Amino acid sequence: MRGLVQSLGAVAILILTTVAPAVADDHSAIVIVYRDGHRQTLSSSAIARIDLKAPAAVVYKNGRREKIASEIQQIEFGAASSASLPGRSHFIGKWEVGQGGSGHFLVTLDENGTAKKSIGAPGGTWTLVDGEAHISWDDGWHDVIRKVGGGKHEKLAFEPGKSFSDEPSNVDYAKSLQNKAI
Repeated sequence: MRGLVQSLGAVAILILTTVAPAVADDHSAIVIVYRDGHRQTLSSSAIARIDLKAPAAVVYKNGRREKIASEIQQIEFGAASSASLPGRSHFIGKWEVGQGGSGHFLVTLDENGTAKKSIGAPGGTWTLVDGEAHISWDDGWHDVIRKVGGGKHEKLAFEPGKSFSDEPSNVDYAKSLQNKAI
């Protein structure tokens, strides 16, 4: 974990020193995404640097330091509108997903990154990638649950041997069952 934070720090400092002047002129933001899914948006025009040595902190041009948690998943550079992507907490819980036109099954995404399903090999892991839940199942299948607008979601399924960048084997609905009896 410490190596990851140090690597992110080196990348962040490199990007800040090369991109920050141009980004500041565009009134863009730096978005810090934490493992629990919450985001912290900072105005890039006010930031002098980000120190990721313990204790990690944002150092503003006026000299003020603000500590940031060590559980950083990623740092995004660009417009503040990227903060509108669903965070990790959006996907935690139970989901009903279509099975490619032949019924449905249940998926549970836990806060610790484990995933369970009601068909096939029941175990797997999941992570948040660009506002989507990417699930890797023990039986070789891969699923993506993503928001598609208007509060709706869809599930993309990739058969064993395919990756998330391949054409999906099927696409069907996904429906959150939060606050509903199963």
